[in-house]
Amino acid sequence: MHDTDRAALVTALKTRARTLRLHVLRMGECVGQGYVGQGLDIADLMAVLYFHTLRFDPARPDWEDRDRFVLSIGHYAIALYAALAEAGVIPEAELDTYGADGSRLEMSAAESLPGVEMTGGSLGHGLSQAVGMAIGLRLDKRPSRVFNLLSDGELQEGATWEAAMSGAHYRLDHLYAFIDCNNQQADGPPSQIMNVEPVEEKWKAFGWDTRRIDGNNIDAILAALEEAGRVSERPHAIILDTLMGKGVPLFERREKLHFIRVGREEWELARKQVSEVL
Repeated sequence: MHDTDRAALVTALKTRARTLRLHVLRMGECVGQGYVGQGLDIADLMAVLYFHTLRFDPARPDWEDRDRFVLSIGHYAIALYAALAEAGVIPEAELDTYGADGSRLEMSAAESLPGVEMTGGSLGHGLSQAVGMAIGLRLDKRPSRVFNLLSDGELQEGATWEAAMSGAHYRLDHLYAFIDCNNQQADGPPSQIMNVEPVEEKWKAFGWDTRRIDGNNIDAILAALEEAGRVSERPHAIILDTLMGKGVPLFERREKLHFIRVGREEWELARKQVSEVL
């Protein structure tokens, strides 16, 4: 790709990421609270995946040859809903029902919604499901890839490492795991609750093609995916160092962002801060 083409792509994806962040704020404002920090944190990755990398058909979300996006961290659903709406899989107006009684947009994603591959909630199970999907797709001789998003806190779960062993054992080079390392979980920083570092060395030791990048840098995400795509016979782990509340300094400065409640007057300021940055 020529430098000018690459620069145009990065700019377009930054614009998408900004729009996704505005969708996240829209949903959060509807209920006055929620997993807003996570949605802002991971918007750059979601922009790259849904508007550059993933093969899918918005009109046919169950197309059998689609790439699978497996959201292990169920409460990050707010970011997935933003991407599905922006991509035209679900109506944008439906974002206003986030977290409401009877809504399809539950605070933890469920498979009843088009575009959702697994029901989230209890953490630590997504990579196991992603490995199973990848094996099944290979047996069916389909060209699909599987992209799994999990968190640094989920590395405290033993099932994650059992799945990591399986992925390497079966040489699932069409499997990608993104580990969101924002050093926050419900009860505090993972470094204090149950330290998971050194994350990169652990994935390498389990036999994965591994790289660690700035997860809020779109150019770095694109480069990591391109590099991973040239490696065969091994699954890929891309470790993302991210900032909770990214794009909204008002939230970035908060000590705890796992589940936040936001004052009425703060939403407009948050939108203004997102809109000012590309």
